[in-house]
This record gives sequence, structure tokens and C-alpha cells, in this order.
Amino acid sequence: MPLFDFTDYALLLQLVIPSLAVALVLGVLGGLLSIVVVHRDSSFAVHGISELSFAGAAVFLLIGLDVVVGAVAGSMLAALIIGIVSGRARNRNSITAVLMPFGLGLGILALSLYPGRASSKFSLLTGSIVSIGDQKAITLLALSIAILIVLLISWRRMLFASVDPQVAQARGVNLRVQSVLFMILLGLAIAVCIQVVGALLVLSLLVTPAAAAMRVTSSQFVGPLLAVIFAITAAVGGTLISLGSALPVSPFITTVSFIIYLACFLIEKLKQRNANA
Repeated sequence: MPLFDFTDYALLLQLVIPSLAVALVLGVLGGLLSIVVVHRDSSFAVHGISELSFAGAAVFLLIGLDVVVGAVAGSMLAALIIGIVSGRARNRNSITAVLMPFGLGLGILALSLYPGRASSKFSLLTGSIVSIGDQKAITLLALSIAILIVLLISWRRMLFASVDPQVAQARGVNLRVQSVLFMILLGLAIAVCIQVVGALLVLSLLVTPAAAAMRVTSSQFVGPLLAVIFAITAAVGGTLISLGSALPVSPFITTVSFIIYLACFLIEKLKQRNANA
């Protein structure tokens, strides 16, 4: 059996248009948020929140409720704890390290008790955007757009507080408010992301795009723009490639994201070599 089969690709493409719309909006959202995540040194927090989001989704799956609502509930719990209690990166990382095993253990327990299809369990870890129904796609799309609107409204103050918190505070920016707001938006975005790439691989959309962009530019305008382009390429491109395969979508999204990062890394090294020549 071939790994890829693009025989009915045009028909499959028509069936997943809502999923592609979710991937597109999530690419924009993930690209912008990844910039703030990297500036705030919150990559570890992303993984920690995703574990609680996974736990919430798994518990809701077990009791027969909407897994998206469960993912949002778990994400919000973790995001609020990290955003309110932690101030410095050291405290944030410690709290995240405490939450991660608890969330992962609770999620695994709920999935072990769940009597339904194994594919439903597996999708929480690896994502299943190409198989989500239209109603779920609309819910995810609406949630992503709402998060994106709030992020764009608060973008300048949030980025300012992330890049230079001391100067931002001196200019009247409330760092605690920005921290909590950022964590709430991040938590909601993670709840959407685990439906696409699963709880284990959210870093590919919420960290890697900015990490790649910052390899090739330090511009506060070009960096976010490149991060958005990279995230869209990974989310939409990975989804399009996965249509010709029976494999989950997440390996394709993460592979495209990694290739982009590797290309940016090589470009950075080439620029450094030319500068030293």
C-alpha cells in the first residue's frame, strides 16, 4: 500500500475547506503569539498549558461532553495559574514543571477509562484537523478569530511589555495585566492548537515560527510578518500534504515547521560567515 495516494485529491480538498480555513487563521494567530512567547521566554509554559488542555479535553471526552470546551477549561486553568502566580521566568518554569506531569497523568487516566474509539483518544495527542466536522470547524474558527481580534487590539502594549518590560512599566503599562491577558490568549490558542497538531506538538505552531523568524531578522515588523508566513505555511501546507496520506496531519505540520527553521538557521550561519569573510 503506497504511503501517498493523490488520486482523489480534488474531492478530498473540497471536503476539508473548513479545516483549511481553521489552519489559515490558526497560522496567523500562532505566528503572532509565537513572537510574544519567545520574547517572554515562555516556550516551556506553552508545553505546560497544553498538558492541562489535554487533560481537560480527555476528561470531557470521558464524561461525554464537548472536548473543545474541555480543552479550553484546562487551558484557562493552567494559563491563569501561571499568569497570576508567576512573575519571573524561574517561577513560571517551576510552576509549569509542577502542572505538566499532573495534567499529563490526569489526561492519560481519563483516556484509559474512556470506552470509546481508540482514534478519539489518539487524536487528542496527535491532532485530527482533516477529520473534524463542519460544526466543530466553525467553533474552532470562531474561537481563533476572536482570539486574534483581541491579540491585534492589545498587540503593541503586549509586545512592548514583552520586549522591554522595565521601560514599558515606566511608560505606564501594567505588566501584571499584560501577563494575565497574554496567558489567557495563549491558553485559548493552545486549546485550538491541540485539535490540529495534538497536545504533544503545539510548539511547532506557537514557538517554532518566531524562533525561525528571529534567526534571520531582528525587525519588530518583519519578524512577526515572517513568523505568520512560516506558521501559515506549516499549518496549511502540512494539511494539504496530509490529504494524500492516511497518516495524521501533525507529522506533516511539524516537519514543514522544522524544515523552515532549519532553512533560517542555515541562512543565519551563511550571513555570519559572509560578514566575517
